[in-house]
Amino acid sequence: QVQLVESGGGLVQVGGSLRLSCAASGTIWKINGMGWSRQAPGKQRELVAAITSGDTMYADSLKGRFTISRDNAKNTVYLQMNSLKPEDTGVYYCNAEVLVRPLSPGRGVWGQGTLVTVSS
Repeated sequence: QVQLVESGGGLVQVGGSLRLSCAASGTIWKINGMGWSRQAPGKQRELVAAITSGDTMYADSLKGRFTISRDNAKNTVYLQMNSLKPEDTGVYYCNAEVLVRPLSPGRGVWGQGTLVTVSS
């Protein structure tokens, strides 16, 4: 069983910064892509950023403010969020494609989410 646990959410003022972390644990042979999505109140979940072994991608509206990174040795992905705006408020979820053994198909795993609230 593989689990993803997010941390780092909280209350921050407009213009502030937060760094989210998401650590994977359990039976892991390899993690391919990892990413962050968010869901604002009353809205659908949307992709924020994703990272593979060599590439990163971001939602167009977030480029320049958010940075995704990962520590493969720790099976952890991070999301640095700067210049936060009220519209960044929501629950942030991390996800990963995990291989539990060689040649096994990748499994999509999601965390429980961490709440980010940006107050004005």
